[in-house]
Amino acid sequence: MRYRNFTHLLQENTANHPDDPVFLYDDDGKKTITWKEFNERVTLRAKELRMTDRTSLGILCDGSLENVIEIFAGNNAGMQNVLLDKNAPLVLLAKQINATDVDLLWGGERVKELLPFLTKGTNDTEDQILFFTSGTTNAAKAVTLTSASLMASAWNGGQMLPLQEDDILLNLLPLNHVFGFVCGLLWGMSCHAVTALGRGMRHFVDDPAYFRPTAVSLVPLLTGFFLQHNLFNPELRQVLIGAGDCREELIKAMQQKNIKVAFGYGLTETSSGVAISTSGNPKEMDICPDDEITLALDGEILIKAPTCMMKGYYKKPEETREVLKDGILYTGDLGRFTEEGKLVITGRKKDILLLPNGTKIFLPEIEAGIMNLLQSQEVAVVLKNDKPVLVTHIEKKKEEIRARLSETIKNMPRGQQFTDIIELPHPLQRTASGKIKRWEIQKEIEKL
Repeated sequence: MRYRNFTHLLQENTANHPDDPVFLYDDDGKKTITWKEFNERVTLRAKELRMTDRTSLGILCDGSLENVIEIFAGNNAGMQNVLLDKNAPLVLLAKQINATDVDLLWGGERVKELLPFLTKGTNDTEDQILFFTSGTTNAAKAVTLTSASLMASAWNGGQMLPLQEDDILLNLLPLNHVFGFVCGLLWGMSCHAVTALGRGMRHFVDDPAYFRPTAVSLVPLLTGFFLQHNLFNPELRQVLIGAGDCREELIKAMQQKNIKVAFGYGLTETSSGVAISTSGNPKEMDICPDDEITLALDGEILIKAPTCMMKGYYKKPEETREVLKDGILYTGDLGRFTEEGKLVITGRKKDILLLPNGTKIFLPEIEAGIMNLLQSQEVAVVLKNDKPVLVTHIEKKKEEIRARLSETIKNMPRGQQFTDIIELPHPLQRTASGKIKRWEIQKEIEKL
């Protein structure tokens, strides 16, 4: 069934399937909560929130049942929900709270230290749910979505990869990330499957054996972790990978375990997925029913997604107009279509460094070669003084590795050779899904 928004989802399932389980969770033992029980708790909490006379609710997400109830209750109470990373640095959270007019916080012990940063709230809260972009190439922005756009995205995903009522979808992903929220939570709810709420990072190793899921959504970094620790339980039949590129060897390793692997492409600005692979090569994706994708002359992916598109970047109209023009999102991603009309992602426009002499460097290709040499993911190429430099974090055999790097650089085309190798004393900055935060690395080395 296609649900219009969160309220419609709860009303329909409470009326028609009141005693069916919606979530599987752990509370000193494995438990379930039915649609009726979930709706009752959401309604009660929404009543409490209305009495606060606050308008913008900041939620420090931990993935728990109480976390999910708070999100639905905030929406039910007519508040603006701002989904935050509970583990983010204090300085970053303070900026995000201030930028989104948060005047009420939920989320455990960290609430106390964040209280001084609360603001006056906002008058415009109608069905607004704010997610922050991953911030790989510039500072994260708050994207204004709605329960309507999120449910439309979940419906799109369910049409491409339907789940059944006897399926168990395991969610291990952060709810403040739109891929985790839609593909780890709403996908199961909209298909009337049971969603198992993971118990946090400490339990990544044992959650699959504990909940026995038939489906799971993973980011590439977590996919590698699953394979490394052989965490695929016998019941698991479907894995959906999103929020970044995934190496071919990881996909093949899962397929050898007779697991169906799908790959999804989407953005925070489109409420998550707009294209998903359904058969054959996981990297060749079909366009979701509500969406239309075309390519600009330079290969940039342009998306028209009227049911799933963001309202805009929160209180940033100029930045919104830069990417959203006449209802079409200019993604900054590059792609191509196969002869069968399937979409293949080929890179990011911002992953191409244009040097002053006109030379173009395709960063993923060069970085992949260095990663293979180092047997490490701690590699990034950025510009310093308009010249390419290699940034690494090397823990062992420093001199040996530096010598191998120097030899490799000598064999590169002269116009692409790095002018310096910069070794940072810490691992490279990454997003929650494992992507390199290139802009933060660039900012750090400019001070060196």
